[in-house]
Amino acid sequence: MIFRRALIRLTLTYALVQLILFGVFALGIYSFVTGAFDFDAAELDGQSSLNAAEQGFANLRMGLITGYAILVILLPISSYLMARGALAPIRRSYELQQRFVDGASHEFRSPLSVIQGELELALSRSRTPAQYRAAMTTALEAAEGLTRLTNDLLLLTRESADELEVSFELVSLNELAHTVVQNHKASGARITVSDTRSVLVNGSAELLTRALTNLVDNAVKFTDESGSIQIVVSAAGRFAQIQVTDDGVGMTPTESAHAFDRFWRAQDARNTPGFGLGLPLVKQIISAHRGKVAIASEPGSGTTVTLTVPERQQLTQSQGTCGECDDESHPEGDAVDDER
Repeated sequence: MIFRRALIRLTLTYALVQLILFGVFALGIYSFVTGAFDFDAAELDGQSSLNAAEQGFANLRMGLITGYAILVILLPISSYLMARGALAPIRRSYELQQRFVDGASHEFRSPLSVIQGELELALSRSRTPAQYRAAMTTALEAAEGLTRLTNDLLLLTRESADELEVSFELVSLNELAHTVVQNHKASGARITVSDTRSVLVNGSAELLTRALTNLVDNAVKFTDESGSIQIVVSAAGRFAQIQVTDDGVGMTPTESAHAFDRFWRAQDARNTPGFGLGLPLVKQIISAHRGKVAIASEPGSGTTVTLTVPERQQLTQSQGTCGECDDESHPEGDAVDDER
């Protein structure tokens, strides 16, 4: 309804402005022609010349009026098409924003309901210390989930890539991968790292760690205890790659296509902890590093996610300080695990 009214107003505005401009243009042409005509010379040539001139002016008036009448019919149509084209990206942005707000509201409501319910239950009557502790523990876990969700949403609205690059530093993807694996030891998952040489990039160690952690978290969620997860750090061409491969449940092509949609989760993963922000965050972080994320997955065969970012010397060259550049580089990859 909002965009329909905006479309009508914009169409009328476009049409009115164009009609005014064409009207002024037509009047200008007519005034110029009549003003530049030499009536004195026509009088010397006789009455027939004056009649011919008047007939010419009449034809010009009729032509301008006819043309303007045609424009009165055609301009609203063209104005409507222009207005619809101008509003299309705005409407798309508005719809995405509404979907984001609806999804965020839903995700916020769940932990808040848990916290409220536990506190109300604890205060409804006297309880034992163990019962109070259980209620507070549940409420605390919900609050921690709410904090993670808030941090994720803030990260999704973080500065642009240009603003982030100011704070970039030299990051070893090898060390980053081993750190992430070390942090997941408590999960009991079999995670291995394969790296044949040192791979360095210019970036944010915090954000890159978060991106890789999200991928490993997803792999752990959707891989059986008997399964394995492999992280491969490599370089080819002018790009560095981190590839995360698991032999878990995998995804269908439809699920892979929606993997980067905010708050989207596959139907069979609704009961798995998470908010559906893991992969959108990964994509946002890698995009901020001028890189790409790709996903390759098949149901029952696992998922492979590849993060591809420019290796250090390419970024240095783009900044005009390539004194330490070498000839090593990296290829683009193709994979990503989802927050199903």
